[in-house]
Amino acid sequence: MSAKETRPTSGEPRKRASVTEQEALDFHSSGRPGKLEITPTKPMATQRDLSLAYSPGVAVPVKAIAADPATAYDYTTRGNMVAVISNGTAILGLGNLGALASKPVMEGKSVLFKRFADVDSIDLEVDTENVDEFVNCVRYLGPSFGGINLEDIKAPECFIIESRLRELMDIPVFHDDQHGTAIIAAAGLINALELTGRDLKTTKLVCNGAGAAAIACIELIKAMGFAPENIILCDTKGVIYQGRTEGMNQWKSAHAVKTDRRTLEEAMNGADVVLGLSQKGAFSEDMIRSMADKPIIFAMANPDPEITPEEVARIRDDAIMATGRSDYPNQVNNVLCFPYMFRGALDVRASQINDAMKIAAANALADLARQDVPDDVAAAYQGVRPRFGPQYIIPVPFDPRLISAIPVAVAKAAIDSGVARKVIADLDGYGRELSARRDPIAATTQGIYQQVRRSPKRVVFAEAEEEQVMRAAVSFIAQGLGTAILLGRDDVIRSTAERAGIELDRPGIEIVNARLSTRVEAYIDYLYARLQREGYLLRDVQRLIHNDRNHFAACMVALGDADAMVTGTTRNYATALSDVRRCIDAKPGHKVIGVSLVVSRGRTVFVTDTAVHDMPTAEDLADIAVEAARMARRMGYEPRVALLAYSTFGQPRGERSERVREAVKILDQRRLDFEYDGEMGADIALNATRMEQYPFTRLSGTANVLVMPAIHSAAISTRMLEELGGSTLIGPLLVGLDKSVQITSMGAKDSDIVNMAAIAAYNAGS
Repeated sequence: MSAKETRPTSGEPRKRASVTEQEALDFHSSGRPGKLEITPTKPMATQRDLSLAYSPGVAVPVKAIAADPATAYDYTTRGNMVAVISNGTAILGLGNLGALASKPVMEGKSVLFKRFADVDSIDLEVDTENVDEFVNCVRYLGPSFGGINLEDIKAPECFIIESRLRELMDIPVFHDDQHGTAIIAAAGLINALELTGRDLKTTKLVCNGAGAAAIACIELIKAMGFAPENIILCDTKGVIYQGRTEGMNQWKSAHAVKTDRRTLEEAMNGADVVLGLSQKGAFSEDMIRSMADKPIIFAMANPDPEITPEEVARIRDDAIMATGRSDYPNQVNNVLCFPYMFRGALDVRASQINDAMKIAAANALADLARQDVPDDVAAAYQGVRPRFGPQYIIPVPFDPRLISAIPVAVAKAAIDSGVARKVIADLDGYGRELSARRDPIAATTQGIYQQVRRSPKRVVFAEAEEEQVMRAAVSFIAQGLGTAILLGRDDVIRSTAERAGIELDRPGIEIVNARLSTRVEAYIDYLYARLQREGYLLRDVQRLIHNDRNHFAACMVALGDADAMVTGTTRNYATALSDVRRCIDAKPGHKVIGVSLVVSRGRTVFVTDTAVHDMPTAEDLADIAVEAARMARRMGYEPRVALLAYSTFGQPRGERSERVREAVKILDQRRLDFEYDGEMGADIALNATRMEQYPFTRLSGTANVLVMPAIHSAAISTRMLEELGGSTLIGPLLVGLDKSVQITSMGAKDSDIVNMAAIAAYNAGS
């Protein structure tokens, strides 16, 4: 059994998504046929590039690898390349349709490797059913790949093939239909046992089905500590017991037990757990009724389970269920395992995937299901937010935390068990690097998070009655970033948290009600002194402090009752900024601006001003350039500032370009310690080859800070990049205030709010 679908999982069954046969054919044939292509990772634009990539330059790494084979991981794709190999003898639930017919599935597997774990993969279809021929074909492919993923090979040949290849090859060989299913099922079983208060050493388990996946499940749970005498394995002929001869083989015999039970019905009587890896309808309602209290039922036959959750619900209300289908809760989906298993194995150059690594993956998956689910997951599943419990014991495939949780656990187990040929000393840092492979923002924010952890701050979450803000606050403290102050009505915050399953009673979270705070009068006095000559009466200021959380939060920061503030989820940026600026001035000698970070193709570029100045003067542009350069340097980048225009160094002329030219002259009159130049087009600023056409430019390389001539060009360009260019946008970040405040976009996800809160905390310390 191999559960390959990745459609939404939720707490309630939903109508199964369907596609027509023609839609499926059109999907695979449209554009370039198939689902994969090969793209070079090095430039191939000049004769020099070709000389380095091939002859004569390629001879150098050839000699290096010949002298030291381990350097193949340094100079070739081997360390990030997996072969997905099948002979098509057990394709999905379709049976033996041959090697060529398996190619769409194997291409799909390769796509999933790349999509979920950034592992490069190529599919290979071997046109033979002879075990010796298959093994001899694959065994000699070792130099090309860092791992072998066997797929859709029927039992018992799959056992023989995997076993022999593991002996013959010095790289991981992993039959996903067996071990992937086993690892996911084991993770769900760990959590189901916890929820029902059971101990794995005394739990009685029945497994129906004795094929590849079933045998792998039994072997893994025994390795985890299940007592062999408490496990009964059944096949189509009944219980596999000691002394049975009919329909037996060496793999079944290894799990035969002493028992007087002979049928599946007898075996399930009083059982705590049943694993189904057989066929539709194998479990009757009477069998389920005969199981122990709080039964655990994993009906994993595909495409239809041994018994459906609806059928079980008619007779029992205490069961925990998992299936292989995406339209029921707790889907046993192999995509939760194989990409991340290989990611960890490849990164430590493991020689094999052993039981310790499988158990580590199962435990990491189980632990992840117990954690609060972020907005990214809810968004991927149409707003449904799973919560740990009987309806959610297995993580869902689109959880972004899988990439940083599972490979780290696998890599550590490989190192500890002695099969790793490369040791990763900093596993926490490795986890952060993995997050960055899937999330470009993570690479930019890692240094910020590390700095804040060394000096945690008190951050006010001004719109704390919103569910995503609460989740962000919980994540903020869970990551060791400081104290989260939730501003709002206590009863509303707690009732919303209870409905959403958010635990707020934990160290590091404080709830402040503006109406009940003992600091109200101090804030009113402070704000009235600022606004009394700006047309505000005392009662106006009283209303602002009592009724508007932005003003209250900003006063908290202004008077030192908090270090930083984050807001913006429920109101537009301009409104939130106006609220804050009534309470907090610009830092002396600084310019308040908005800076957006654009992360694209491994580059981070600061774009400004994207939030504050509509049509800046030449003096404004000069000040903006200085402020943006300060921010870039504070975030660890050496600024190279380009003042942009639609013209480049005088051609063509225009009013806005003249302001940019004047701004450069103003900068020339100041003593500055960073590179700057302008006016220039964005293509010149960002392209080294085009910049060479202007040898007089002051920039030593492509620009990483772009000063736009007006807010409209800044806003339009960044949003277009985000939508069309595959770029990731952070911000606008608020820079130049005397106290640290960040404003999110309206409706921001919890992960975005956490990033902004971390940046606010980071700036509070600078």
